[in-house]
Amino acid sequence: MDYGRKLFYLFGLFFGFMAVLLFIATEPTLKITYMFLAKMIMSFCLGYLYPQFKQQDERMKLIREKGVFASFFATMVYLLIFFILLQFEIIAISAILLIQLLSALVTLTVFLSFVIYSKIY
Repeated sequence: MDYGRKLFYLFGLFFGFMAVLLFIATEPTLKITYMFLAKMIMSFCLGYLYPQFKQQDERMKLIREKGVFASFFATMVYLLIFFILLQFEIIAISAILLIQLLSALVTLTVFLSFVIYSKIY
Protein backbone atom coordinates (compact mmCIF):
# COMPACT_ATOMS: atom_id res chain seq x y z
CA MET A 1 0.00 0.00 0.00
CA ASP A 2 1.27 3.45 -0.90
CA TYR A 3 1.94 6.13 1.74
CA GLY A 4 -0.41 8.57 0.00
CA ARG A 5 -3.26 6.13 0.31
CA LYS A 6 -2.51 5.50 3.99
CA LEU A 7 -2.39 9.23 4.59
CA PHE A 8 -5.83 9.75 3.05
CA TYR A 9 -7.28 6.96 5.19
CA LEU A 10 -5.62 8.47 8.27
CA PHE A 11 -7.16 11.85 7.48
CA GLY A 12 -10.54 10.15 7.02
CA LEU A 13 -10.29 8.59 10.46
CA PHE A 14 -9.22 11.93 11.95
CA PHE A 15 -12.16 13.80 10.39
CA GLY A 16 -14.56 11.07 11.52
CA PHE A 17 -13.18 11.30 15.05
CA MET A 18 -13.56 15.08 15.00
CA ALA A 19 -17.15 14.80 13.74
CA VAL A 20 -18.04 12.42 16.57
CA LEU A 21 -16.39 14.70 19.14
CA LEU A 22 -18.18 17.77 17.82
CA PHE A 23 -21.50 15.94 17.75
CA ILE A 24 -21.06 14.89 21.39
CA ALA A 25 -19.69 18.23 22.60
CA THR A 26 -22.16 20.57 20.88
CA GLU A 27 -25.87 20.71 20.38
CA PRO A 28 -27.26 17.96 18.19
CA THR A 29 -27.94 20.51 15.45
CA LEU A 30 -24.73 19.32 13.76
CA LYS A 31 -23.84 22.81 12.53
CA ILE A 32 -20.14 22.29 11.85
CA THR A 33 -20.29 18.50 11.87
CA TYR A 34 -21.55 18.43 8.27
CA MET A 35 -18.24 19.61 6.89
CA PHE A 36 -16.22 17.15 8.96
CA LEU A 37 -18.40 14.28 7.76
CA ALA A 38 -18.01 15.49 4.16
CA LYS A 39 -14.24 15.73 4.60
CA MET A 40 -14.18 12.24 6.09
CA ILE A 41 -15.98 10.76 3.09
CA MET A 42 -13.83 12.83 0.73
CA SER A 43 -10.66 11.47 2.35
CA PHE A 44 -11.84 7.87 2.08
CA CYS A 45 -12.83 8.41 -1.56
CA LEU A 46 -9.44 9.93 -2.35
CA GLY A 47 -7.73 7.05 -0.57
CA TYR A 48 -9.66 4.63 -2.73
CA LEU A 49 -8.96 6.59 -5.92
CA TYR A 50 -5.31 7.44 -5.19
CA PRO A 51 -3.69 4.63 -7.23
CA GLN A 52 -5.90 5.46 -10.20
CA PHE A 53 -5.47 9.25 -9.98
CA LYS A 54 -1.70 8.81 -9.71
CA GLN A 55 -1.59 7.33 -13.23
CA GLN A 56 -2.86 10.52 -14.94
CA ASP A 57 -4.17 8.56 -17.92
CA GLU A 58 -7.09 9.19 -20.26
CA ARG A 59 -9.43 7.09 -18.12
CA MET A 60 -8.92 9.30 -15.06
CA LYS A 61 -9.49 12.43 -17.10
CA LEU A 62 -12.79 10.95 -18.29
CA ILE A 63 -13.78 10.02 -14.72
CA ARG A 64 -13.01 13.53 -13.47
CA GLU A 65 -14.86 15.14 -16.34
CA LYS A 66 -17.97 13.00 -15.95
CA GLY A 67 -17.88 13.29 -12.16
CA VAL A 68 -17.81 17.09 -12.21
CA PHE A 69 -20.49 17.15 -14.91
CA ALA A 70 -22.82 14.94 -12.84
CA SER A 71 -22.05 16.96 -9.71
CA PHE A 72 -23.07 20.16 -11.47
CA PHE A 73 -26.56 18.82 -12.13
CA ALA A 74 -26.83 17.40 -8.62
CA THR A 75 -25.89 20.83 -7.25
CA MET A 76 -28.65 22.42 -9.32
CA VAL A 77 -31.11 19.91 -7.84
CA TYR A 78 -29.87 20.70 -4.31
CA LEU A 79 -30.33 24.42 -4.94
CA LEU A 80 -33.81 23.89 -6.35
CA ILE A 81 -34.86 21.76 -3.37
CA PHE A 82 -33.52 24.28 -0.85
CA PHE A 83 -35.14 27.13 -2.77
CA ILE A 84 -38.54 25.42 -2.69
CA LEU A 85 -38.22 24.46 0.97
CA LEU A 86 -37.24 27.98 1.97
CA GLN A 87 -39.71 29.74 -0.32
CA PHE A 88 -42.72 27.85 1.03
CA GLU A 89 -41.37 28.09 4.59
CA ILE A 90 -41.23 24.33 5.03
CA ILE A 91 -37.87 24.80 6.75
CA ALA A 92 -36.37 27.85 8.38
CA ILE A 93 -32.58 27.73 8.62
CA SER A 94 -29.91 30.38 8.84
CA ALA A 95 -27.82 31.39 5.87
CA ILE A 96 -24.62 30.02 7.39
CA LEU A 97 -26.23 26.62 7.97
CA LEU A 98 -27.53 26.60 4.40
CA ILE A 99 -24.05 27.34 3.05
CA GLN A 100 -22.53 24.63 5.23
CA LEU A 101 -25.13 22.12 4.06
CA LEU A 102 -24.64 23.01 0.41
CA SER A 103 -20.86 22.88 0.60
CA ALA A 104 -20.98 19.50 2.35
CA LEU A 105 -23.44 18.14 -0.23
CA VAL A 106 -21.36 19.41 -3.15
CA THR A 107 -18.18 17.91 -1.66
CA LEU A 108 -19.92 14.57 -1.15
CA THR A 109 -21.41 14.58 -4.61
CA VAL A 110 -18.15 15.33 -6.41
CA PHE A 111 -16.07 12.66 -4.73
CA LEU A 112 -18.76 9.98 -4.60
CA SER A 113 -19.41 10.53 -8.30
CA PHE A 114 -15.67 10.01 -8.91
CA VAL A 115 -15.90 6.66 -7.13
CA ILE A 116 -19.04 5.66 -9.03
CA TYR A 117 -17.56 6.57 -12.40
CA SER A 118 -14.31 4.77 -11.54
CA LYS A 119 -16.38 1.62 -11.02
CA ILE A 120 -18.16 2.14 -14.36
CA TYR A 121 -15.08 2.95 -16.44
